[in-house]
Amino acid sequence: MENSETEAEWTRVYVDLSDGEMQVFLNIITFAEAVLQTKFEPSFFIALADHLHYAIERSKEGISLQKPLAWEIRKFYPREYEIGKQALRLIANDLEVELADDESASVALHFVNAQKDTGLHEKDRQLTQIVVGISEIIRLHFGCDLEEESFSYNRFITHLQYLAQRIVSGVSGGKNDAFLYEQVKVNYPESFICTQKIVIYIKSSYAFELSLDEQVYLTIHIQRLRDNID
Repeated sequence: MENSETEAEWTRVYVDLSDGEMQVFLNIITFAEAVLQTKFEPSFFIALADHLHYAIERSKEGISLQKPLAWEIRKFYPREYEIGKQALRLIANDLEVELADDESASVALHFVNAQKDTGLHEKDRQLTQIVVGISEIIRLHFGCDLEEESFSYNRFITHLQYLAQRIVSGVSGGKNDAFLYEQVKVNYPESFICTQKIVIYIKSSYAFELSLDEQVYLTIHIQRLRDNID
């Protein structure tokens, strides 16, 4: 252990783990290192083991936590998501505990963040962060999950990918058509309010001003998503 704090964390996690869990979690990391062609620090094992141990405990108690970002993670980080799926297989085979499918996304995020610390995939991580951040604003604003298998959702995600590229590159998209802007503001008031929350998020997080046209496109996409929900 590199310091006393890490040693204390390791001791806490180690006490909670069974021998079977310890071996399975080591096997998961070994598999991940082969897939990603990298090595992870001992502190990463602590974080992953802690997460999986309590996921297993919750499963045994019949407690399920929703993972709303599974679609995005599967889309942007296929290798890490496959590691998450393999982790669930190993846990099912060796520990005889069936975790919910979307737990794969939570495991994948651990590996994504671990690679972020080594400077890998930094641009991809930032692009995904933008897409996920906007998606979460919409979910929270309307208080429900989006129809991730719908055509409208897939078109929306594609639009967000291009938008994220422009934000990261600092390139503003579209013109400033005030007439269309006022039209969507009047015709889709609730979706427009949601768009304004996104405008604030992008400006405060990335110092990027969304053009009026971009706000129009976002509002229309959000309205289509709402139509699917309703």
